[in-house]
Amino acid sequence: MPAPPRPRKRLGQHFLIDPNIVRKILKVAALRPEDVVFEIGPGRGALTQVLCERVSRVIAVEIDRHLVEYLAQTCAQHGALELHHGDALAFPYDTLPGGTIVIANLPYYVSTPLVFRLLEERDRIDRMVLMLQREVADRMVAEPGSRDYGLLSVVTQYHTKPRKAFVVPASCFRPVPQVDSAVVCLAGRAGRNPVDDRFDEVFMKVVRGAFAHRRKTLINSCREEGWDEPAIRRALERTRIDPRRRAETLTVREFIALAHTVRQA
Repeated sequence: MPAPPRPRKRLGQHFLIDPNIVRKILKVAALRPEDVVFEIGPGRGALTQVLCERVSRVIAVEIDRHLVEYLAQTCAQHGALELHHGDALAFPYDTLPGGTIVIANLPYYVSTPLVFRLLEERDRIDRMVLMLQREVADRMVAEPGSRDYGLLSVVTQYHTKPRKAFVVPASCFRPVPQVDSAVVCLAGRAGRNPVDDRFDEVFMKVVRGAFAHRRKTLINSCREEGWDEPAIRRALERTRIDPRRRAETLTVREFIALAHTVRQA
């Protein structure tokens, strides 16, 4: 058995060492033998080994070449495993089969961009079980008006029904990170509109414009992002949203209604 590669600080590597957390992740994932799992950042394979025993196919992408070589040796007996060396942000998601389940221990430094990337591919993914920094998990499930509610909250809740499953103490990793993590399950479509890429683009433009200047009112934030002020005022009036409100007070449904009005203008 080869010696496991040392963690690389540059890549933000913190390897899961607690088998109890692995069991809890598998319980949340509710896997079936016929499932296909896409694992991001398998690391030293604490979860990968078990996944290969549970499902028909595990597609794993790892950015660290040394870990890819290590996994190729330690998991060689598993015919279910497909290893890819590369950046998960650049992975060709159109090659994943429909209904894929994503399971990932996301590096802190790139967790938010990866969540947005995965949400873009939501139509190929049945559900996601993500372990990430606790603060990011809190933002994903935050409610309007709370301190944590923001762009990530709205976009996540537009595409899915996020649920924070459990907290993972820092002591469950080596090296020990400075913060706790949490496991979040993203499933369903949360009452979202029928799939419409053009509407998604308008929705994202509206939400990004609203949150671009968080301390400003909706009308001022959107105007500073280059929106035509009379047009955005008319859209707010038609949706009965007070232009003096701030973005963090709007519900996901209000953002959807505002995007529909903007698109029809």
